[in-house]
Amino acid sequence: MFVALRDIRFARGRFALMGAVVTLITTLVVFLYGLTDGLAREASSAVAGLPAGRIVFGAPAGAGPEVSFSNSSVDAGQQRAWREAAGVRSAEPFGVAMTRLTAGGRASSVSVFGTPDGLRPALVSGRAPADSAQGRSAKNHPAQGRGEVAVSERVARDAGLRTGDRVTLGTEELTVSGITEDRSHGHAPSVWTTLAAWQRVSHQAQPTALAVDGGGRPAGDAARSTKAVPVGEALDGIDGYAAEHGTLRMIQGFLFVVSALVVGAFFTVWTVQRGPDVAVLKAVGASSAYLVRDALGQAAVVLAAGSVLGAAAGAAGGALASASVPFELGAATVAVPVAAMVLLGLAGSALAVRRITSVDPLTALGASR
Repeated sequence: MFVALRDIRFARGRFALMGAVVTLITTLVVFLYGLTDGLAREASSAVAGLPAGRIVFGAPAGAGPEVSFSNSSVDAGQQRAWREAAGVRSAEPFGVAMTRLTAGGRASSVSVFGTPDGLRPALVSGRAPADSAQGRSAKNHPAQGRGEVAVSERVARDAGLRTGDRVTLGTEELTVSGITEDRSHGHAPSVWTTLAAWQRVSHQAQPTALAVDGGGRPAGDAARSTKAVPVGEALDGIDGYAAEHGTLRMIQGFLFVVSALVVGAFFTVWTVQRGPDVAVLKAVGASSAYLVRDALGQAAVVLAAGSVLGAAAGAAGGALASASVPFELGAATVAVPVAAMVLLGLAGSALAVRRITSVDPLTALGASR
């Protein structure tokens, strides 16, 4: 890389400008990656965190099942058929609905899940909700002690809730029995209660879906009126999730393509400008393979430096913005954009350095004039 490094020192202004462009694109991609993962977490973490291998969606008689939490319901016969199917270890019904939580003089949108104990996230404090409030609150307020709810840390923090407080969920008044780890569904923080309390809150008679563990499936009508998909594919059943996630991934792809084109165009122009230098090197015996390695090494230095700086700027900006926007900062958030920028940039520059292998020293030096 002797020639490559001398070129960078000689034309440091041009290479600094190219490095700045790579830095800005990488910063944007890293921030977009973190925002995409953060929005995905806000939209789907409650479903993605369910301890199950598959989600079973149901449909009433005469309708075809579809992957949609809004349109799904499973009746008692479908639940029984899945529980008794060979190979199925468990099939737990759960309900999902969007509603309003009112507490402390303020209202907020929440997603309410009605589940058995095994499907709820870990408790940070308190205990799991039961169908009847226990203790002093239920004795003093029997009409208000018909159920309990476990709220996520975010809901408890925003509403100032503690164990034992009473909240209105929809039109039902419930007692806070515990506080769970943060989960959300459809960009609304999740609260967790029993299936019976969920039915009263959502005014729905049947659970939304089944969380199934095991590889079997029933036969007959239950198989035709239900649809089982892996948990990862079930996320597409959340309203707006597929469109939102797909749009952001498409933007990321376009940014990667733009970066490859920009880098490729820069090194194409640079290769044309240094044609006489390349001709001299070939005239004194430098092989095409050596010159190609030298040119790709030059591109790798520019791409690596710009990508690392851009990744650092994107991670720092995302960390600062995470208080107001859903930004997920992890190793993959930084590593994937950096690796993609370097590899795609090298692919773009590889098209440019093809000219090196076809340079005729005499022609490049003007001997044909």
